[in-house]
Amino acid sequence: MRIPLEFPPGLNGDDTTLAGSGRWADGSNVRFRLGRPEVIGGWERLMTDSLTGVCRGVFPWTDNAGVLDIAFGTHSKLQLWRGGALFDITPAAGFSTGAIDGAGSAGFGTGAYGVGGFGLPAVSDYFPLTWSFGAWGQQLLASPRNQTIFAWTNDTAQKAQALANAPANVTQMLVAPQGGGYQVFALGCNEEVSGAFNPLCVRHSSIRNNNQWSTSASGSTAREYILTGGGRIVGGRMCGPCLLVWTSDALFLGTFVGALNQPWRFDRVGRNCGLIGPNAAVVVGQAAFWVSPDRQFYRYALGGQAEPIACPIRRDFAEELAASQGDKVMASSNAEFSEVRFDYPDRRDGYENSRYLGLALSGPDAGAWHRGVMARTAFVDSGPSAYPIGATYEGAVYLHEKGRSADGGGFGWFIESADSVLDPDRTMLVRGVWPDFKDQIGPVTVALSGRLYPQDTGATTRSVTLAPGEAKGDVLVSGRLFRTRFSGQSAPTGCRIGAPIFDAAPAGRL
Repeated sequence: MRIPLEFPPGLNGDDTTLAGSGRWADGSNVRFRLGRPEVIGGWERLMTDSLTGVCRGVFPWTDNAGVLDIAFGTHSKLQLWRGGALFDITPAAGFSTGAIDGAGSAGFGTGAYGVGGFGLPAVSDYFPLTWSFGAWGQQLLASPRNQTIFAWTNDTAQKAQALANAPANVTQMLVAPQGGGYQVFALGCNEEVSGAFNPLCVRHSSIRNNNQWSTSASGSTAREYILTGGGRIVGGRMCGPCLLVWTSDALFLGTFVGALNQPWRFDRVGRNCGLIGPNAAVVVGQAAFWVSPDRQFYRYALGGQAEPIACPIRRDFAEELAASQGDKVMASSNAEFSEVRFDYPDRRDGYENSRYLGLALSGPDAGAWHRGVMARTAFVDSGPSAYPIGATYEGAVYLHEKGRSADGGGFGWFIESADSVLDPDRTMLVRGVWPDFKDQIGPVTVALSGRLYPQDTGATTRSVTLAPGEAKGDVLVSGRLFRTRFSGQSAPTGCRIGAPIFDAAPAGRL
């Protein structure tokens, strides 16, 4: 009897043994492409130098000469990569080193005892220091959370300087392109008149003038808005011509209406779907994907409503996300494979980002989830860089989906099926496997486990390691339920798994 392994794309690890039969149950560093599992690409070091501090933001852009620049914001520095060299452009004045780890959320009942006025939310920095970036032409705008906005004028010999007249405390900054110009937005900032920090205040500069923030100056198009509904602004993203602003509870859609007294209009388009951290949202095309404070995944497309995304491997993420470290969650996209990725801190590994979840967005794999063990504190898609860029806690910076190794060393990967019932009335003897691999690099180990009942803990496991081009492998396992695991860890490593065939025969009734 020849039994091919034919499973739909995507991991389904939250189901029971029998309910998940005929699906992939677990994996690491294996994505789904064109309906089949495939080992992710490797990574290579961008530079030999390491960043100073823990990186929480990466921003690549090009100047007017087409030169690639990459900005890195760490808890202690603002650094720039250009032409293979690393430059320190940390502001000489106005910037303060921030925290590496979170200690809770700003708001009522948080922060150190006795900090802030009675009955008022704490506004001190109890978060890991994250950064928001934007390009103003060829110049860089950078804002460390709860500090002001800084501008760097494309000269590696100069430090970034505070942007004139910008709010003193900004939760997140972004640049909104407009017809014929730009505006800088400060999300969660000081009110213009009182100067008091308001976590729901939105202000923007005049069009084409990022130094003009006064709403009363002659000819100024700078304005101020206060969002409704309570909570605090956590982050924002541009989505097509619109602006998405997340609070800790809701999602607001900002639309440019062009009215003199109110150029932008903000409408709430979702409730109970706020943002867990300022970097936990990513926009692909005209749709946004993010993680909420209740550790749910959401999607919003222009013209619609915020809606949860079904995730059949969410349980591990929701239960193991390190407490008080949600602000470290990093959302990014991978245009080459049409997917989004969420890096997060898993408490089983400590308090720093150590694992990720990935979601395929289009094609036959749309809706398929995968995951992996990989420590990246910051991650950003390719474009204008040729490859995605990731940074580690130690300050190493890597180009991803490049090569088939971990910067010359091996990296581990595996994908494992749920239990499959071959025949509920009798046991089966599996005698061997005919591999169906493409682009195999390095050895692949196939492990087969057999047992009699769904909750039987006495499984028998046999494995065989297959070299590239090997025609078949011999195993000898009996049971009623069978689980298959493919794995590798070499340098280089990789393969695409098609529909391997198992050679089985009836073994008797039991």
